[in-house]
Amino acid sequence: MKILFVCLGNICRSPTAEGVFRHKLQQAGLAERVLVESAGTGDWHVGKAPDRRAQQAAARRGYDLSGLRARQVAVEDFQRFDLILAMDHDNLARLRALHDGGRAELDLFLRRYRVGDEVPDPYYGGPGGFEAVLDLIEQASDALLDEVRQRL
Repeated sequence: MKILFVCLGNICRSPTAEGVFRHKLQQAGLAERVLVESAGTGDWHVGKAPDRRAQQAAARRGYDLSGLRARQVAVEDFQRFDLILAMDHDNLARLRALHDGGRAELDLFLRRYRVGDEVPDPYYGGPGGFEAVLDLIEQASDALLDEVRQRL
């Protein structure tokens, strides 16, 4: 199974989701069976590491985001991935506009797993926003892990 998390710049929310979910897959012994990546709909941060604040908040909970680098969503992603999970409505709309009829299923990450609607963008806020994002992503990742187990 192949999963892609998507936000706007790929430096806060989607790399956090990638790091958290990879960690959960590793703990579940499924890391070798599931490909997980993240990307942004924008290209401002391509090649850059996740936001320092996102890395620090994640590290406090045992997640390492330091090796991740931002990339932009590509048309090929709709063929390559089974599931593409957007962090908010705006990015889901951007993905739908790019979607070329590939096999990927598109959805909102939190809504799909009944955790909420959108993952709020913490970029312009304080450290508490990054903690709140982690809380939401951890909850949704647990539900996603259940779905992955059922699919595999």
